[in-house]
Parts: sequence; structure tokens; C-alpha cells
Amino acid sequence: MSVTYTVRHLTRYTYSYPVTLSHHAAHLLPRVADRQVCHLARLTITPRPSSQRQRKDFFGNPVSLFSVDQSHEELTVLSESRITVDPPEPPAADKTLPWEQVAALLAHPIPRDGESLPVGVEQGVVLEATRYLYASPMVPLLPELESYARQSFTAGRPILEAAVDLTRRIFRDFAYDPDATDIATPLAHVMAERRGVCQDFAHVQIGALRSLGLAARYVSGYLLTGNTVEAKNDAAEAPALIGNDASHAWVSLWSPETGWIDLDPTNNKIALHEHVVVAWGRDFDDISPIKGVMVGGGDHAVSVEVAVCPETIPDPLPEQGEEL
Repeated sequence: MSVTYTVRHLTRYTYSYPVTLSHHAAHLLPRVADRQVCHLARLTITPRPSSQRQRKDFFGNPVSLFSVDQSHEELTVLSESRITVDPPEPPAADKTLPWEQVAALLAHPIPRDGESLPVGVEQGVVLEATRYLYASPMVPLLPELESYARQSFTAGRPILEAAVDLTRRIFRDFAYDPDATDIATPLAHVMAERRGVCQDFAHVQIGALRSLGLAARYVSGYLLTGNTVEAKNDAAEAPALIGNDASHAWVSLWSPETGWIDLDPTNNKIALHEHVVVAWGRDFDDISPIKGVMVGGGDHAVSVEVAVCPETIPDPLPEQGEEL
């Protein structure tokens, strides 16, 4: 079923000394995606920027570029949107292609003499998926990632069945601990300590999948956080999902017969109508919510508030959308 959400994401920076000039790039406006339609998206920045423009990045995500040239000790960026999420029904996991077959296709996306692509698969789609095969700045292909992945990806196993098992194991084996890591924590440290947050768990799963020659991308967005807009003061509570008080991250896996399937290792779920997509890339560094450079400022503190409220109460999820 489809669900329409209103999303409010407020980021506030406070500085110990005035900032006299700053330039920023923000991935905060939701992108166009097969699973969702964006009806409204706007960004409100205080102080008012001296320049502001929109463009798309290499991956097709909206990027907001803005500069502030007046002295300020606080910067607020408010993103507001209204989005209808209508995810496709997940395929039967045990009926998907063997994972080795998918890896072989990605390794040779241009057919050799006497070969052809699977029926219905376009070469351009396969080539686009290969962008997400390789190591990236925050996801090195560590040996321990491959050995961890192979416990799920046994010989001949259907790709989605294996990926669902990997999602379950990350949920089981890694503890959600916001104090254990920060943006700069290496993936090797996360693997050793088995602690972190949604960003870390997404990087673990992406690295594990890529280590086997599979295409996996990093997805940023939001989770359902509150009651319906019409009944937000009622006693009924929204589902308790981990990571729903800030922007969230999960994984998207490619297979030729299914396209991209979203998996949330933080919550042990196939991502369905509770997940709103903002952007995707190779890892967090490609689609950080806000990046910037500034003159002045001294020490700074940042606070983030996120609210994602459905306009109607969703029906219960289909079986594959429940905890895996």
C-alpha cells in the first residue's frame, strides 16, 4: 500500500566565534525514486544565504549549494517535504537467481562473443549497477568482510535469500551504540568491536556484498517517527524502529530480475513503506546531509531534529516486511 508522509528535518549549528563566510552542500531534499513520489520539497536556511542553487550530483541526487557571507554564530537548515511511498512487493527470496550468477554478470556486463544478457535486462542498467561494485572511501574491501559474507552466501544460494540472512546476522551480531563510533571511525574498527550505528551497519553490509562481486549502494533517508498527522495526540504509538530520531541509512542490493532491493540491517527488515529515500551513493561520504567550509567559527556544536509523520495509519506490513 502507499503511504504519504510529511517530513521535517532541522539541523542547527552553533559556533563559539562568529563565522564570517561559509559555503555548504546539502543532500536534504528527497530524490525521485521508483518507490516514492515527492509532492513538495523546500529548504529554509537562516541566516538567508547570499547565493543558493540546486543541481544533481553524479548519482542523480538533488544537491543544494549555498553560501552565507554575513557574520553569524548560528546556522539553521530546515528541510520540509511531503512524499508518497509506494514500494513494490518484494520477490520471494528463495526464487531469486543464485548469487554467483549475478556476480558473473556484473563482472562481465558487456557480453562476450556468443553470449547475451538475460532476457529483459538492458546493458545500460547493468553498467549503472557496476558503479557500486568497488571499494569506496569509507568502505574498503577488507578480508574479514568477505569471510563474514560467505557464511550467508553459500554455493548456489538465491541472492535475496542470502542477503536477508546477512541482514539478520548483522542485526544479531552488532550492537546499536551511538557512543561507540563517529563519522570518521574506520570500518575495520566497527568489524572488530561489533558496535556502531546505522551508518556503520550499512557500511558493513555493503562491504560484505561487494567483497563477493555484488553491487550494493548506500541509501540515506528517514524512518517513520510519529503518529498520524490527524491523530498525533492519540495514545496509539508508531512502530519502535531503531535510528528513527535522525536521518537513517540502509543498503540497496542489485539483481537483474528484481532491480534494487532495500535492506535495513539496523532493524532487520526489507525496507518497505516505513523508509523514505533522500539520496544514494557508494557510501556516507558521497551523500553526507550537510558538508561545508567556513571562515571563523571556532568550536561548534550541532543538533538534529527529525519528524516523519504519516497522513494515514499504514496497514500491517506483508510478511517479508516484518522482522526477518
